[in-house]
Amino acid sequence: MSDNTNLDISILERAVAGFDLVLTDTQKQSFLTYYQLLIEWNSFMNLTAITDFEEVCMKHFADSLSLCQAIDCTKPMKVIDIGTGAGFPGIVLKIVYPNLKVTLIDSLLKRVNYLNRTIEQLDLHDIKAIHTRSEDYKNQFDVVTSRAVASL
Repeated sequence: MSDNTNLDISILERAVAGFDLVLTDTQKQSFLTYYQLLIEWNSFMNLTAITDFEEVCMKHFADSLSLCQAIDCTKPMKVIDIGTGAGFPGIVLKIVYPNLKVTLIDSLLKRVNYLNRTIEQLDLHDIKAIHTRSEDYKNQFDVVTSRAVASL
């Protein structure tokens, strides 16, 4: 992975301050690592068209965390992220809210492989990526998220 010392994480810090969130040093480092993995894997598979660090911070990371304005994510909850793609919002939520139990669902195995590698690299727990379609996965969840997928 390339060096992320030139990346200005304060962009994300300022964005989430509006949600009354203050990121820990560990969370900031996780976001930097997540970004590097995203860019690395995006070089050989289509995860996102947005690759500029500032845009990723605003359009993926901060946007994913905007959920906390509508739902109290500090409570223990089971979350399913349908059609997660590159892990938005599921992985982002898990970085900031370790209390969440997150299931990521994607219909493409290569994306699930990327997600599992990212989960491992970020040392996240109580989160799993599953290769399936949402219609095939039956379970109880407190929150269902989905960004940019076909009609549910």
